Amino acid sequence: NCGGSFSTPASWYPPYSLGFQVSLTAFLMLELVLGFSSNLTVLVLYCSQSNLVDSVSNMVTVNLHVLDVAVCVLCVPLTLVVVLLPPGPNLALVCCFHEACVTFASIATAINILVISLDRYDISVRPANRLLTTHRAALLLIAVWITSVAVFFIPFLEFSTVAPAWRNRTVLCVGGQGFHTGPGRYYHLILQVPIFFTTVAVMLFTYSRILRALNIRIGSHMKKGQRHPPLIPSPTPTATSPHALSSSAPLVSSDTGAATPMPATVGVQASVSAIIALRRAVRRHRDRRERQRRVFKMSLIIISTFLGCWAPLSVTNVLILGIGPSDVLVSLRLWFLALAYGTTVSHPLLYAFTRQKLRRALRAKVKKRVVSLLQVDPSPGGAVIHNSWVDNRKTSRETIKNKSEDS
Repeated sequence: NCGGSFSTPASWYPPYSLGFQVSLTAFLMLELVLGFSSNLTVLVLYCSQSNLVDSVSNMVTVNLHVLDVAVCVLCVPLTLVVVLLPPGPNLALVCCFHEACVTFASIATAINILVISLDRYDISVRPANRLLTTHRAALLLIAVWITSVAVFFIPFLEFSTVAPAWRNRTVLCVGGQGFHTGPGRYYHLILQVPIFFTTVAVMLFTYSRILRALNIRIGSHMKKGQRHPPLIPSPTPTATSPHALSSSAPLVSSDTGAATPMPATVGVQASVSAIIALRRAVRRHRDRRERQRRVFKMSLIIISTFLGCWAPLSVTNVLILGIGPSDVLVSLRLWFLALAYGTTVSHPLLYAFTRQKLRRALRAKVKKRVVSLLQVDPSPGGAVIHNSWVDNRKTSRETIKNKSEDS
């Protein structure tokens, strides 16, 4: 089992090279600091502003950031331990927990990204008749966490089926010479691969439908504009131009019998109204095109980021399942796992800080913090820090007030 005794010293192999350990440790530490700080900042902003968590989209986004914090706290440190500690009997239990955390991180991340993709599809394609209501979203998120916690224990059940003498057969920690290559020993890898490809397929489908729906809406507005073209005044005077109308305005006889021409402002007002309407239509069309480009670019970045971070690890898992583990594959798997942890850094940038409300709340928090640091209450015997922004305004106001009193 996981904590079983170790039989012969020959079954253990030298640890990773020093360059491998240093480079991978530095990369993992950078991800740990950036991922934990950015996701924690997002969660603090969401918790401090009650109006931010007011929709299904914000609920699923907050759930993703909670997962990223858990990955930074649990999974990344265990990977660091596996990379740095030399192999031995004491590493057996750590390897079991490491495989369980990797399974949890990969499957939970894929399912949460799948839920976010479905939510964006629901809100973009079916805005008037949404399937993901608040109640359904809460139940769905509970099911996501139950599934994520359940898959955490699969490696432990898998490892308990091996021989009592633990000989590095099923955990992918160090050298491949002692790995067990028989069938039925890597169920946690078999589970990770189809979930990843299912998530990729769902993302491609949902974002393509979102872009298609956006294109249809823009196309319908363009067709409506073509059916009813705006009136564009001709630059040269014609028989129907305002100047021609003003020069050839008909005469209307009044009650006294005097003939008075019609006011020429009627044609001018119609011309100005047509120009204003045309400018508004062009502005609306430009805004729609800009929104289309922005949504397309964000969709492409989101899909590419998920593929770039998790596809190498999934391909390595497929190779391990197909040809069996080896030293090269295990080392590559650790590097690709560190690359997959990079989603903890990219998720706040893609899903949180792209929201205008959150950016506004962050700016307000930063501004309030800066002002509070500058306005320090003077302590007895301590230095007084003045706020130049406020003091300059107060000084100028007092100077103007004194001048007015003297005069």
